[in-house]
Amino acid sequence: MYDFDLIVVGGGPGGYEAALYAAKLGLKTALIEKDFVGGTCLNRGCIPTKALLHASSVYEEAKNGAALGVTCEPTFDLSAIYAYKQQVVEKLRGGVEGLLKGAKVAVIKGLGTLTAPHTVTVGETAYTAEHILIATGSVPARPPIPGLDLEGVLTSDELLSGVAPFKSIVIIGGGVIGMEFATFFNDLGVDVTVVEGLDRLLPLLDKELGQNLSMIMKKRGVKIATGAMVKSVTKTETGLSVNFESKGAPASAEAEVVLCAIGRRPCTDGLFGEDVSLEMEGRRIKVNEKFETSMEGVYAIGDVSAKIQLAHVATAQGLYAVNEIAGKTNGADLSIVPSCVYTRPEIASVGMTEQEAKDAEIPVKVGKVTMFSNGRTVIVNGDRGFMKVLAHAETRKILGVQMMGVNVSDMIGELGLAIANGLTPEDLLKAMRPHPTFEEALTDALRDLCAKLG
Repeated sequence: MYDFDLIVVGGGPGGYEAALYAAKLGLKTALIEKDFVGGTCLNRGCIPTKALLHASSVYEEAKNGAALGVTCEPTFDLSAIYAYKQQVVEKLRGGVEGLLKGAKVAVIKGLGTLTAPHTVTVGETAYTAEHILIATGSVPARPPIPGLDLEGVLTSDELLSGVAPFKSIVIIGGGVIGMEFATFFNDLGVDVTVVEGLDRLLPLLDKELGQNLSMIMKKRGVKIATGAMVKSVTKTETGLSVNFESKGAPASAEAEVVLCAIGRRPCTDGLFGEDVSLEMEGRRIKVNEKFETSMEGVYAIGDVSAKIQLAHVATAQGLYAVNEIAGKTNGADLSIVPSCVYTRPEIASVGMTEQEAKDAEIPVKVGKVTMFSNGRTVIVNGDRGFMKVLAHAETRKILGVQMMGVNVSDMIGELGLAIANGLTPEDLLKAMRPHPTFEEALTDALRDLCAKLG
């Protein structure tokens, strides 16, 4: 007889959502978390970063209010901004704790170690379950670059925990994490330099998104070096120097602080006991299409096993795995993954890019509209942006969407739904979109696509 039907190891969005859902289905469930429930997303990632970005955007809007007839001389208090961030985190964390308590999920504090089949040990206590779901997430990666261990070289975790004010920062990595922090500090008047090893910002997204963001950020004074391979970080009299090679020539960028935002690695630290091992794919736990690992009864979801490290991916996978455990039908299409970047303007995408379609030899047509003529964008003095919709040239089914503009993160879900259900632009044009909204630009992009499809 087992102690639980399901033990979830890891209390991030993948883990706690799975635990809540399992309890709702009637499974006796335990959640093991060594730190705070909410995981990286709530405590050291998505939520605190967006709270900081909201604060900096309010300051930025206040600075530029004269164009709207609103004049003031705003100031900011960095410690107060971080305090606001922490209030948001703690409020949401309390909400999660309340949900777990209400669902009668047993929350066990400590490091969970898989010590035998059906067994997870926390400290000196062993807990057993028919099924175990590993959702331990990821931690910031530190590549073997000389000098990354110097004082003043920070990870996103350390930067979010609170820092003394500084006037300059070099961000190593022009991906999502790097560009969101670049936006925040640039808003606050910090001298920002971004060093990206690949040929453009946001290299995993459609190239037009990264190119447009680069133009916007440069216009705001952010210095950007792409195709720049970092060789070392060294101390200087005034701070730190990031030394890199760009176009075959040596170069460097100096600042008081360096952020290493190159990526994250699966967190398996302390997860396996001496006599336990699971089949791995590099650092990731290997799983099948049902998220089963090589050990019977053990599942793994989210950053610890997934190629795409996003909170909503972890949540979707966790719910999928619980359905498998409970014998429920799974209807979600986990291959359709929306992605959002909370720079200013926001970026959102789902499905294929033009390059991916070309590489797969899929014939597509593209409908596109810029946001310059969108009434709501003009009203809020929004930056350059666009909406781009790809459809199969023969079946007319929508295959991908890329958006750049104000609040586009709140619109992308509609397009993911369209792709999942094989809808065409004509299907999406059956419904009116209200005026004036940012969303009505999508209607223009869909009409353009219909014209291209003929």
